[in-house]
Amino acid sequence: MTTITTDAWVLPSTARQPGRGALIREEFCFQDITAQEVMAKPIYGCLEGNMLHAIERDPVDICALRGEDSVVIGNAGVVRVERIGAEVDLVREGDLCLVFGNAVWDEQGYPIKIMAYDAPGTMGVLPKTMKLNQRQLIPIPADSAFTLQQWAAFSLRYISAWANWRVAYACWQSQMLGVAPEETIVCAWGGGVSFAQLALARKLGCPVIMICSNADRFDLLRQSGIEPIDRSHFNADRLEEGVLAAIAERTGGRGVSIFIDNIGGSAHRITLKALARQGVVATCGWKAGMRTSIARAIECQQRHIHVHTHYARYSEGLDAVRFAAEQNWMPPHEDRVWSWEDIPALIDEYARGNVASYFPIFAVNA
Repeated sequence: MTTITTDAWVLPSTARQPGRGALIREEFCFQDITAQEVMAKPIYGCLEGNMLHAIERDPVDICALRGEDSVVIGNAGVVRVERIGAEVDLVREGDLCLVFGNAVWDEQGYPIKIMAYDAPGTMGVLPKTMKLNQRQLIPIPADSAFTLQQWAAFSLRYISAWANWRVAYACWQSQMLGVAPEETIVCAWGGGVSFAQLALARKLGCPVIMICSNADRFDLLRQSGIEPIDRSHFNADRLEEGVLAAIAERTGGRGVSIFIDNIGGSAHRITLKALARQGVVATCGWKAGMRTSIARAIECQQRHIHVHTHYARYSEGLDAVRFAAEQNWMPPHEDRVWSWEDIPALIDEYARGNVASYFPIFAVNA
């Protein structure tokens, strides 16, 4: 089989680069496409949290996990299909598609492993040329009014939000079917997926609140109809007291119906205390800690439902794209696009907390 060589930003294994990882630019070689695969050129990508986890090798060293000398990361973006395998029937040559990151799925289609992360043999959007399975692409609607940068931002965070919200809201309704959306209060800790879910909840008619500490994001939240709570107003020793008081004020003491918590760690304790009876806590990721603890008796007495989801199945991706195109559910257009050469600098700045955007966009072949 033919070997393809491309220019790429590569994450080496610990054998080549001990300690915390860093991207290096080098030629990357991979085998030509098979019958179910396509060759594509990435146009734009969006920086995602899992890219930082991969570089920091926390919680796992993905190169060691995959048994590979190096990995090309990056599982959110937009690509142009250049060439298709003999059995490909979902996309055509020339199609503009968003990346769909489900690489290994169970019998129901739910993801087990994610492309460009823990799925062996997969590659992300940081090379000039890449290959993907055809089910890792969703065609962008031909009449889309949105930019390719917006679709790049959409591909991971908004699809994750769609799939998680679908389950969380169904769980809320399973106990509170008679409660109108206008009385269903949704709150979230800050982040791109949370922003997307609150925007989705607001379209349904729910009052929405975001807990945030970055002043640069407050205008975006207000423009999007999301009420911010500025947690930077509270010292660390009274963060819990301050956030709970702010939520009580905004909910009339009723508490939060659905709380989106993709932070974890100490924030989870506040999340549970802020929940109303029959409330739902929903998560599809983590940032401040993988492990949480609960008082099971209290959670049972409060009839709280805990929802955990992991990305989405292909049908959910298709539904999310269709809804977005019809209902104008889309990330904001980003003024800044980082160049391909500046991707390592973007990652460093993002890790230091110096990037205000929920959806940092970079160009590859744009």
